[in-house]
Amino acid sequence: MQYVGTNNKSTPPTPADAKAFLGYLASRRNVSASTQNQAFNAILFLHRHVLRIELGDMTSTVRARRGRKLPIVLSVDEIRAILAQLHGTPRIMIELLYGSGLRLSELVLLRVKDIDFHNGAITVRSGKGDKDRVTLLPQRTQPGLRQHLDKVKALHGQDLTAGACIAPLPGALRRKYPNAGSE
Repeated sequence: MQYVGTNNKSTPPTPADAKAFLGYLASRRNVSASTQNQAFNAILFLHRHVLRIELGDMTSTVRARRGRKLPIVLSVDEIRAILAQLHGTPRIMIELLYGSGLRLSELVLLRVKDIDFHNGAITVRSGKGDKDRVTLLPQRTQPGLRQHLDKVKALHGQDLTAGACIAPLPGALRRKYPNAGSE
């Protein structure tokens, strides 16, 4: 396969051409780091898999690096101002997020059995990277959380008494295990 360059010669690009182009993108065109890295990977793919030319050592090529960004963290006073505006379940949720370092998805998927009041711990299952971890259950959140769980348990009991809260099961399974939908 032949490469047609800008000067209409039928010569394949050299590693020096690739380095020069990447340097041009970085220094003259001022493209973003992600654009530079995409161009670098595209050139590598073109040379290795299409033109079947080995570029050799590309370590001296100018490569952009994404700048590290510091996380935005609210001050203690800002958190207090937010919490002062909240009551009930939303307040408990925000206190848990802030006090235990839970991610929002971890909070939403949190189960009662993963809360250990006695040891002041929360077990996070399948968190980031599909890993389990244990984090702190702040003492300050425990009374409100216990009260919330008691309310939810009482409501669940009322629903069960009224015949609600029965999970649908396929016909054969419902006949084989008649209580499985409510257990």
